[in-house]
This record gives sequence, structure tokens and C-alpha cells, in this order.
Amino acid sequence: MRNDRTTGWDTAYEWKAVALLSLGFGLVGIDRFMIMPLFPIMMRDLGFDYQDLGYITGALAIAWGFASIFMGTLSDRIGHRKVVIPAMLVFSLLCSASGFAGSLGTLILIRALMGFAEGAYTPVSIVATIDASRPSRHGFNVGLQQTMMPLLGLGLSPILVTQMLKLVPWHWIFALLAAPGLLVAMLMYRHLRDSDAKIAAVHTDTHDASPHSWTDAFRYRNIPLGIVGMLCWLTNLVVLGAMLPGYLTEYLHLGIEQMGFVLSAIGFGGALGALLMPALSDRLGRKPVMVLSVTGAFFFLALLARCDANPPMLFACLFMTLFFIFALITLTVGPISVESVPAKLMATASGLVVGIGEIFGGGIAPALAGYVAKQYGIEHVLYLALGAIAIGFIAVISLKETAPSPRLHDSRVRAPELN
Repeated sequence: MRNDRTTGWDTAYEWKAVALLSLGFGLVGIDRFMIMPLFPIMMRDLGFDYQDLGYITGALAIAWGFASIFMGTLSDRIGHRKVVIPAMLVFSLLCSASGFAGSLGTLILIRALMGFAEGAYTPVSIVATIDASRPSRHGFNVGLQQTMMPLLGLGLSPILVTQMLKLVPWHWIFALLAAPGLLVAMLMYRHLRDSDAKIAAVHTDTHDASPHSWTDAFRYRNIPLGIVGMLCWLTNLVVLGAMLPGYLTEYLHLGIEQMGFVLSAIGFGGALGALLMPALSDRLGRKPVMVLSVTGAFFFLALLARCDANPPMLFACLFMTLFFIFALITLTVGPISVESVPAKLMATASGLVVGIGEIFGGGIAPALAGYVAKQYGIEHVLYLALGAIAIGFIAVISLKETAPSPRLHDSRVRAPELN
């Protein structure tokens, strides 16, 4: 084991754990979002419409939400290894099955089960990342972990799957891209470990390692505010991710490869925002960075709604919108939630914020967006996303700061030893 000489912190385990948890979350992103650029072709082959896409997307998000709530609480009791590793195995296998669903009902069922496994992974992996991190690197490490979802799932996968369509039928793309999850699960089994509550308490604003009921999480102001914020950020992410392929190809009349290029801005912009802004919050504080991010997201989304069929300009506006949206998501589900509560509520708090946000922002919003697109025109869904950001601004300015103090950054805290 290699320790930081000044603090005794186990940096070797920190980077190993963060790397594995980041790769796992990147695969969550691929499995969840690769269906979006494939959906115009699936619509033609299977006879689906935009409202069906809303149902498929919503079923996954609602299942994700319920799993996040309950599995986060379970993880606080039994440890994150027993949740993260099985979740990786299950959602990888179900992703493969998605490509061979022959009906809308079957696909909805498979995606819902997949969403449950991914929802189990999400809050627990965030807490496992913070748990492995030195307090002065909370924002950076969670940002690095969260970066992998937009980078791989929303940045790389639209380009990758549209290019793979030249080589294999869309059915087999799901199977091929599910395989890496099995390898990462095996590596997690070998290297990831659980921690002690007394050590985990170092990472919180309360420094409390005592037992608590899961309902106690609601007593901390940032948790209900984080739920409202997460609802708003996920409304943007899921609505834009689900509806932009149709908006770009049918309303703006871009080609499939142009659409894939523009849509990749979601991933690349989101990845950079999730990496840079939480790291900045380690120095400036969580709340100032979130206020800047919510303002920037509104400005660039408004520009996107007025942009014509110009792929570079569409890419730039979408890139900056998701730069700030993913900064908000990362800070909300990570430091703002986890640092606000006692150690034995860390996964519970993150799970509640992720879960309730997913159920409403990720589950109901795409179904509503699908209805709006079908009844009034797909171009109107962007105004639904703008309204959500405006509501999120109120939640952000009401938050309590949680960034660890410089004194804690330099304190001699030690990571748990290897077994």
C-alpha cells in the first residue's frame, strides 16, 4: 500500500477505486443512452413513435429512481461491495437483451429492470468514490467519476453506434457494448472494499458516525433542496437526450451522421463540466459554483432553442448547456448530498436525491415531453427544459454550503487498510 507522506492517506487505493467506479459509471452511461441515436432506426423497424420513446425512457428512469432510494439505504447497512458488483453484472446482461426485444412491452420491461440495476449502482458508487477520496479531493474525484457517464454514454456512444451501424445490425450493437461491464465487475470484486463508519464520518459536515433512521436524511436542508434540483437537472438531461435526435433529424432536417456529431456535444460538454466545476468547488465552495452553473445552463439552452440547422453552432450551444447541467448534477448527488448528512446516511441521502429526481425528472418528464412532441411539435420540448432550469435556480440559491474547510483538508485522516 502507498500512502501520502503528509497525511497517511492511502492514495494507491484511492486512485484504483476511483478508476474502477468511474469506468463502471461510464458503462452505465453507454447502456442507458446508446438507445437514443439508434431509436430513429428502431422506430422504422419496430413501428414505434416518440411517445413510445417517452415510455421506454420513463420506465428506465422510474425503476432507476426506486432502486436508488432503497438500495442506497441497503448499502448503508451491508456495505457498497454487495450492491455495486451485482448491479454491474445485471445491467450489463440486460443491455445485451435490449437489442433482441421484439415488442414495445418487452423492451419496456427489459429497460425497467436494467434501470433498477443502474439505479442501485449510481448512489452507492458515488458514496464509494467519496469514501475512497481524501476530503480535499471530494469534488475532483466525484467529478472524475461522474464525467465518465456523459463522456462515454453521451459523447462517445452516439458516434460509436452510428458508425457501428455500417458494420452490424442495430440488434447486435447492444450485445457487443454490454461485454465490458462483466470485466469491470470482476475487477471490482478483486479490488473494491468497504469502509468503517468512523472513517467515513471524516467526509461529512456533521462528523457523525452514529446510527440513524433513513428518514432522518430529510432533516438536513440540502436533501429536499437537492431533490428539487435533481428533478430539474434530470428533466433537461433526459428530455434533451431522448428528444434531440428527432428534433435534429425531423425538425432541422440534419442527416444521421450530422445528428450523431451534434448529439455527442451532450457527452463531451457534460464530461468537461462534471470534471472541472466540482473540482473548482473544492476551492470556491459548492454553492457559488452551482449558482454560476444554473445561470450558464439557462443562457445556453435559450440560445440552442433559437439556433437553426447549423451543426457547429448547435454543437457549441448544446456543449455549453450540458457543461453546466452535468456540473449541477454532479455537485447535487455527490458533495452537496453526501457532505450534508451523518456517515451512516451518506448512500441513503444520495439515493434519495438521485431516486426521487429520477422518478419525476427522469420518469415523468420524458413522457410529458413525448406528449408535447406528438401533439404540438418536437421543437416545443426545449421550453419544458428551460422552465425546469428556472425552478432549479430557486433551489440552488437556498442551499447550505458544505465544502470541507482548509483545516480538514490538511488533517491527518487515514483510509481503511487493505484486508
